Amino acid sequence: MIKSMTGFGRCETAENNRRITVEIKSVNHRYLDVNIRMPKALGIFEAAVRAELKDYVSRGKVDVFVRYEDFSEGRSTLHYNKDVAEGYLGYLKQMAEGLGLENDVTVSVLSGLPEVFTMEEAELDEEEIWKELQRAAAGAARQLADTRIAEGERLKEDLIGKLDGMLGIVGRISERAPEIVTEYRKKLEDRVKELLEDACVDEGRLLTEVTLFADKACVDEELVRLHSHIESAKSSLQEGGAVGRKLDFIAQEMNREANTILSKANDLEISNYAIELKTEIEKVREQIQNIE
Repeated sequence: MIKSMTGFGRCETAENNRRITVEIKSVNHRYLDVNIRMPKALGIFEAAVRAELKDYVSRGKVDVFVRYEDFSEGRSTLHYNKDVAEGYLGYLKQMAEGLGLENDVTVSVLSGLPEVFTMEEAELDEEEIWKELQRAAAGAARQLADTRIAEGERLKEDLIGKLDGMLGIVGRISERAPEIVTEYRKKLEDRVKELLEDACVDEGRLLTEVTLFADKACVDEELVRLHSHIESAKSSLQEGGAVGRKLDFIAQEMNREANTILSKANDLEISNYAIELKTEIEKVREQIQNIE
């Protein structure tokens, strides 16, 4: 099975007066790059969430968003910091006496000073929270994997179609290649006869020239390798798995062979085929960038 690196997943759990929502989205990337955004209170679970994702994703840029809501009553308690209040009061008295000012400190003024009253959150039940978070993370990851698989299958079908089209182009080049040698010999022979008029044509010299031309224009090896690369890419797609990097390497090799054919081509028809081939290879390379 082929996986795309583009996908999205979302899962929400709601129990014990808590709601946890996990959203995951991914795009193509050379390696696995996971970025997690979650409330500070859940920061202790970041490493565990990363470990959970590795069962579903092996490559791509993955963004994880975690939302946590607690609807429990009595989660927060108001705390009076007596020592802080007494410290403020003592310094304010010193200030009033030292500056000769009236000490007009009231309870309402003192209570508004920083840290006199603080809100304290009850401790989280880490084991229960993790069970819920893990369930939400796994659900979102499974949905992400499903979308990546569905997109991967579409990519696979499209790529195989393009690769079959490339095989057709390779076949047309293979049919055309022998003809250009025959045509070259005919043109050369006609030209020599035209120049020498009634004189006899030196068959040995003519054969030598034709042989040199055939050697320079021969693309048999490139066509064999190109055919092999295309078939290898198709086999990799059929086998499935994390084949993105392998396919990218094969596409580079295909492009190298197409460039060589284009440079050797001493024929407009083959040149056009080679350009068409390079265009299709580039399309394939772009699609491959999205495969895990």
